[in-house]
Amino acid sequence: MERKQFDLGDVVQMKKPHPCGTNEWEIIRMGMDIRIKCVHCKHSVLIPRAEFEKKMKKVLRQAASDSAQSDPEGH
Repeated sequence: MERKQFDLGDVVQMKKPHPCGTNEWEIIRMGMDIRIKCVHCKHSVLIPRAEFEKKMKKVLRQAASDSAQSDPEGH
C-alpha cells in the first residue's frame, strides 16, 4: 500500500468528524507526532504519525508551494 502524501500547512479530511461538526484539519506540526488544528473551532490535537495516517482520508487543500511565494529580490 502506498503511503499518503501530506505536508505542513495542508488541510486534510479525517474519517470521523470533530464534535464541532467539521472534519477538516490543518497540519501545524510534523515529526514522529503530528499536530492538527480544527479549521472550524481552532482546537488542536497531537497524535502519533501512524495513527494520523490511518485516520486521514485525503488532502483537501495543499499548502502554498515554494514556487508561489514571491522572490525576495522582487523579480
